[in-house]
Amino acid sequence: MIRIALVEDEDIYVTSFKDMLPRYEKSRETSVDLTVFTDGTEIVEHYSDSFDIIFLDIKMKEMDGMTAAREIRRMDAEVVIVFITNLIQYAIKGYEVDALDYMVKPVSYFAFSQKLDRAISRIRRRDDAYISVQYENSLKKIKLSDIYYIESQGHIQIFHTVNGEIKIRDKMDDIEKRLRTQDFYRSNKGYLVNMKYVTGVEDGCCLINGARLIISRNRKKAFMDVLTKYMSGNLV
Repeated sequence: MIRIALVEDEDIYVTSFKDMLPRYEKSRETSVDLTVFTDGTEIVEHYSDSFDIIFLDIKMKEMDGMTAAREIRRMDAEVVIVFITNLIQYAIKGYEVDALDYMVKPVSYFAFSQKLDRAISRIRRRDDAYISVQYENSLKKIKLSDIYYIESQGHIQIFHTVNGEIKIRDKMDDIEKRLRTQDFYRSNKGYLVNMKYVTGVEDGCCLINGARLIISRNRKKAFMDVLTKYMSGNLV
């Protein structure tokens, strides 16, 4: 079952969303559990990490969708966020909260089904994506979505994750090869970055979870190209 939260303050769009769900469930042979919130404040104050996907209206009276998304990201780094908006320009800053996509009102069934397909695909890849490493005489699985970045200190590689640091003995080049098809990219010789968590670039450094990781000159253009594509939604 896919657990979805809809945050929308206009009844007409809530009704439209509810009307499209049964058609989607039947065509995809899947089951959806829907919870509706009427404002950003409501979902933030009652938030639990039980949702897989949040469809979030950007313009609301009490707390707008972008503010709500920032608050949600402090509590949940993995939930998939899709913005709903009247104007495309309001969704441009979605990369700041790692939003997957946006839908423009009024939402057609075709657009709804395409966005929901993409969101569910992201969830399934996320749930399946791990890297196995040798750690303290045993094999440890690390969820890729939990990794902020990997730091190389000689033969010791440090995985900076949402649950703390994990130090292993390995080669950065070998780890990079294993993660080549994922959303990881070298900012310099010493850092392998999860593009999902890059919140910006400043003074030659990429910003991740309070850390400033230097982007080397010879990697800068390629790194920025990859980051731009990721933030534009071309990488998944």
